[in-house]
Amino acid sequence: MIKRLLFTCIVLAFVSVLHAQEERKHPYLPTFALKTNALYWATTTPNLGFEIGLSEKFTLDISGNYNPWTFSDNKKLKHWLVQPELRYWTCERFNGHFFGLHGHYAEYNVGGIKQLGLSHRRYEGNLWGAGISYGYHWILGNHWSIEATIGVGYAHLDYDKYGCGHCAAKIKDDTKNYWGPTKAGLSIIYVIK
Repeated sequence: MIKRLLFTCIVLAFVSVLHAQEERKHPYLPTFALKTNALYWATTTPNLGFEIGLSEKFTLDISGNYNPWTFSDNKKLKHWLVQPELRYWTCERFNGHFFGLHGHYAEYNVGGIKQLGLSHRRYEGNLWGAGISYGYHWILGNHWSIEATIGVGYAHLDYDKYGCGHCAAKIKDDTKNYWGPTKAGLSIIYVIK
């Protein structure tokens, strides 16, 4: 009986040591984060995103943007955009370098903005596409982080072209295929553990 008890204690101690080593090897990883992109705010576009941990090295990031404003002289950058992204982290999720595969869909009504080359035209339509991205996540504290990301890819634009002004006539409807930057971000993140 004493031999069995001693053997059981040795086995339990061995299992406890292995479990403790395994915990040190895989520390607790955050599973959920809320974020907002400061670059979109600079264009007067409110935005919110969330990111969910799928495994030790993969997360799913989903962001949404909405700009409902019309400015003086009928200038507008109205749109809504959703951009999901699957991310692979080179170290561990929510820490360091990551690579992403993103998609995007938006509806827009933009025009009258000289800086975008739209001073005499307005475009209304939708876009969809996909791309790849790279980013880096800096941990500031237990819950706060900053992230920078940039992405390139493809977008298909389906639009109607109008002259500028309130009731300008439609000039044409057209499509365009775009290759180039599709994502840019400097995000402030609150990590929920």
